[in-house]
Amino acid sequence: MWEFSVALYMINIWPESLLYAAIYGASDSASIAVFGPIIGRWVDKLSCLKVLQLWLVTQNLSFVIAGASVVTLLIHSSLKFTHFSIFMLLMLLINVCGGIGVLSTLAGTIMIEREWLLVISEGQPQEFLTRMNSVTRRIDLCCKLLAPVVTGFIVSFVSLKASAITLALWNTVSVWVEYWLFTSVYHGIPALDQSSQRRMARLLQCDQEMNTLTSEEDSLLPVTGCSSELADRKWNKKISEKISEIPYIAAWRVYLQQEVALPGLALASLFFTVLSFGTLMTATLEWKGIPTYVIGLGRGISAVIGIAATVAYPVLQSRISTIRTGLWSIWSQWTCLLPCIASIWIQSGFLSSYILMGSVAISRLGLWMFDLSVLQHMQDLVTESDRLIVGGVQNSLQSLMELLVYVMGIIISDPRDFWKLAVISFEAVTLAAFLFCIHAYHRLGRAHDPSFGLILVQN
Repeated sequence: MWEFSVALYMINIWPESLLYAAIYGASDSASIAVFGPIIGRWVDKLSCLKVLQLWLVTQNLSFVIAGASVVTLLIHSSLKFTHFSIFMLLMLLINVCGGIGVLSTLAGTIMIEREWLLVISEGQPQEFLTRMNSVTRRIDLCCKLLAPVVTGFIVSFVSLKASAITLALWNTVSVWVEYWLFTSVYHGIPALDQSSQRRMARLLQCDQEMNTLTSEEDSLLPVTGCSSELADRKWNKKISEKISEIPYIAAWRVYLQQEVALPGLALASLFFTVLSFGTLMTATLEWKGIPTYVIGLGRGISAVIGIAATVAYPVLQSRISTIRTGLWSIWSQWTCLLPCIASIWIQSGFLSSYILMGSVAISRLGLWMFDLSVLQHMQDLVTESDRLIVGGVQNSLQSLMELLVYVMGIIISDPRDFWKLAVISFEAVTLAAFLFCIHAYHRLGRAHDPSFGLILVQN
């Protein structure tokens, strides 16, 4: 609900500019881009119950505070003229709380998608994991379907203030329901607790081995005339090791060693886009005069098509494999976005806006199928010890791309220039398609799969 509403709040607080919407988006994306790898390692070091508690409490409390700040700004709309310092303080609070909220959400997402689903599907056929991924994404998209529609109607038929109050109340109540549901799943499936205990034991063993190795190295240092030189070498080696063990650097090193790094980069490239019902596009549509409930319905239709993708993905994946499904889906997304580029030259503002919304909505079919393809590809190829860390870095990389989009939004903040951002976004989708083709070529290989060339031509 907050993800959709925040763009409406920002364009209302400061009309005629995408600047504040872009700054908020950049703040959120920067939070995950910088701290995402650390969050992945942090989740890896804590028990599942501790992650659940910190995730849900921090997430909902952050959005309650952000919602209260928005209500204050909407009620006292003249603050930016009369008390600019208070206005900036509230804006800072909204951005900080939003950043904390998305980091908390990231922790939960990594734990569910990168560990729980795999643990639950252990010992089951491959199709079981495919269905689990699809159902999980379907639940997520159903929420993305309902929240914008409800928010859009509240804004259109009650007020923007009412939607902010509803948001704060909803997060206050929902935290208890969420915690009860997740703990019920955790206690109902013993394998989840066993996996958490194995992870804790593995980390404890690694720490003990590192301490033992350090002690042995110290005891082997000879007491001779050359001991000073050896000590210097040992000191330099220790500094190098300490740098490589910094959580952020260590996480990226683990990620780049994975075979799935290239498809991960392809998926991340799709986040370098304004061609989604995100902050910048929503704010632009609002500026063009498209009714809020229509934007909400458009986002809802987009989510329905995404839900259809979660139904179609298991069927297609079972017939043509995960990689081929990824190829088909990324090129279908590229094709569906072509009308977005064509709408740039349409003079009628309303017609071009509706073409934009329709094209973006239809492209979600390819987007979410590609997302599921890459997710399952990572689940299949990444080892158990690296899953959570790779998940954190992947989300960090995706947010880095989002951050670059918002930086572009800050530079190109005039809604009349939105078309420039749309063209850049389309080029990013094209890059993603070619990156995944390169990975598929190396993974399948022409020699081992003569049909690969035909698949590329067909897609």
